Amino acid sequence: MLTTLMMTAALQADLRPNLEWMSGAWRVCDPGREVTEIWTAPRLSLMTGMTVTVQGDRVGFEHSRIAPTGPAPDAPLAYFAQPDGLPVTVFPVVASGANRVVFEQAADDDFPKRIVYERDGDSLYARIEGDAGGETKTVEWRFHKTELNSRCPT
Repeated sequence: MLTTLMMTAALQADLRPNLEWMSGAWRVCDPGREVTEIWTAPRLSLMTGMTVTVQGDRVGFEHSRIAPTGPAPDAPLAYFAQPDGLPVTVFPVVASGANRVVFEQAADDDFPKRIVYERDGDSLYARIEGDAGGETKTVEWRFHKTELNSRCPT
């Protein structure tokens, strides 16, 4: 009984990880593409994020937040994604570790299905995964810590 209670408490704690390690300004500078992602430090279980992608003469954006899924003080966290002003998609936390978190949505037919963040020093790795058109698809980014108003070299 005690072991079951301890395992249940550990699983609940994993669904509310401390994600301070994600906070800050991050940038990818690839040929022809620049991606900037900014996350606020968590405050009362809320983090807000913004991503801007410039590729050629196109620009895209996403407003995001990581927040509790409900009003209860111990409600699990989720990633609320809103790319290009579209309706919000919710990805609850399904796994976490010291510098890693995995979010996964319930819908079977949407891409992405899963969002993964991992931190290694001054690098933040982000990955989205799922099925698109009946095939498995993965998109990855390797962000580097940056100053808020800096730009990629031209």
